[in-house]
Amino acid sequence: MVTQEQRRRQLAREKFLRQQQRRTAARRKANVRNSVIGSVLGVILVGSVVSYATGVFKNDDSKANASAEVTPSASPSKAPDPCEKPAAGKVKSLSWKKEPAMTIDKSAKYEMKLATTCGDIDIALKTSAAPHTVNSFDFLASEGYLDHTKCHRLTTNGIYVLQCGDPKGTGMGGPGYTIPDENLKDKSLKNNTYPAGTIAMANTGQAHTGGSQFFLVYQDSQLPPSYTPFGTISASGMKVLKKIAAAGEATGQGDGAPNATVVINKATVTKS
Repeated sequence: MVTQEQRRRQLAREKFLRQQQRRTAARRKANVRNSVIGSVLGVILVGSVVSYATGVFKNDDSKANASAEVTPSASPSKAPDPCEKPAAGKVKSLSWKKEPAMTIDKSAKYEMKLATTCGDIDIALKTSAAPHTVNSFDFLASEGYLDHTKCHRLTTNGIYVLQCGDPKGTGMGGPGYTIPDENLKDKSLKNNTYPAGTIAMANTGQAHTGGSQFFLVYQDSQLPPSYTPFGTISASGMKVLKKIAAAGEATGQGDGAPNATVVINKATVTKS
């Protein structure tokens, strides 16, 4: 027997699916138009971290993630900005035609540090399980590609992630190349759940379309195993994410720009 609560979640899920279908159709139309006028986009449409995610946005039965426990407010949150002003500097305009050559030691351990306006987020990278992804971020960090970029999206209802890595800050940016999906059978991905503390690649919803955008999971989130998990966030980094999440997002509907001014002042990848 379908309960009233289950029916409400189903209706919410169907609503988000319809919205995503409209967005997808609009993107396809725009891509066709752009190809006609000779515009080369070369971007990853990472509004789709939660492109599929919006489809399951409300389909969450765990007690920590149940959508019924989070009621979107009718107006945007007015939480104060808990973060500092960004460091001086500007985003570099960089693009490459193909994935960088493999230069990392696949058997070694690597760490990524995101020095943000809200605090440092340290990440232990899964080098052997996701070598293309780790190699790509090692390359992008060495080029300063992520420096001064804004984390443009926070979701606080159904899935719980902070999305970053777009130099445009719109969800439409990317490095010009894509990398293959990796590590989709990671043992941490149980019951279609990305656990808190995971960093994973965003993509367009299609295979092997990851670029530079990624999402940081601050609370267990139900998602299909379609997004490369390539690292684990430190305990101190999780505190930073929780602070950002506590400030809420700008729409009041559970999916929008974070109220916190989250800017990656500097990204570094080091071999440990």
